[in-house]
Amino acid sequence: MTTHLPSYEGVLDAARQIDGVAVRTPLIESPALNAVVGGRVLMKAENLQIAGAFKFRGAYNRISRLNAEEKRRGVVAFSSGNHAQGVAAAAALVGTPAIIVMPSDSPKVKVEGVIGFGGEVRLYDRWTESREEIGAAIAAERGCVLVPPFDDPFIIEGQGTTALEMMDQADAPMDQLLCGASGGGLMAGINLVMAERSPETRVLVVEPDAYDDTARSLAAGERVGRPAGPPSICDALMAPMPGVLTWPINRRLDGALTVSDAEVAEAVRFAFRHLKLVVEPGGAVSLAALLAGKVEGAGRTTGLILSGGNVDPGLYAAIIEGRFEG
Repeated sequence: MTTHLPSYEGVLDAARQIDGVAVRTPLIESPALNAVVGGRVLMKAENLQIAGAFKFRGAYNRISRLNAEEKRRGVVAFSSGNHAQGVAAAAALVGTPAIIVMPSDSPKVKVEGVIGFGGEVRLYDRWTESREEIGAAIAAERGCVLVPPFDDPFIIEGQGTTALEMMDQADAPMDQLLCGASGGGLMAGINLVMAERSPETRVLVVEPDAYDDTARSLAAGERVGRPAGPPSICDALMAPMPGVLTWPINRRLDGALTVSDAEVAEAVRFAFRHLKLVVEPGGAVSLAALLAGKVEGAGRTTGLILSGGNVDPGLYAAIIEGRFEG
């Protein structure tokens, strides 16, 4: 497959590619949240996307472009869960087999989601094994096409359609836009769009405080990693370093914020009680940053991404019932 650098034009092409397949998720506004913040908050509900997260966008944009021989050989991906389900769902629609390398501590609901879409799961220990090495070995052995979680131009451009839709749906300019990041694929796609469509909007990344590799990279002025921190309830946001392709795009970010597990849990509870939405911890970090006062929302219009809703039922119940405080 032809390789290229991610671009705004590529995002426009991705929008055409996924049109009629991916869900055009709603941009929602809550009077209760606006009252708490003191400004307008526009939330892109990607927890309502196919497979429960924005990841389907990039996965379908990549997999739907496979040629007949590549489809016959199938695809392999590695993911903590949301990319895994997005790939499995896209592969099922395209008609190609998928094998997914997932951490053994992935939420059960995410593993079951992959299997439900017809994907084959290969579990590994995230602390002692390399998912990249396992994925590469499977690709070499089976002749599969590797579909990475973020370092692929078609993946980045597919994720960027989230912001493209958001700009079309918003009825007012956004002063700031908040989004979580792991390897930075969604964040990079958003940056490509915002640079063209709304360069005056401040774009801020939000990360778990124990996995702040993008914040560290912005501070250092170069791509740097960080030692693996303690486990976080934000299982979808535990990449140790920004991507090779995503970092050159994301270095233009206007700032970085971090949130604790306790702040994220409060955001998950708020989404349940006031928005009537199921949002997983990793998908709620931007809401958490706003609710915790990490960024000023009063008198402003703030856009944020609710990036996923695939949460372990036991953890979700504990958060909602107040038994988890972080």
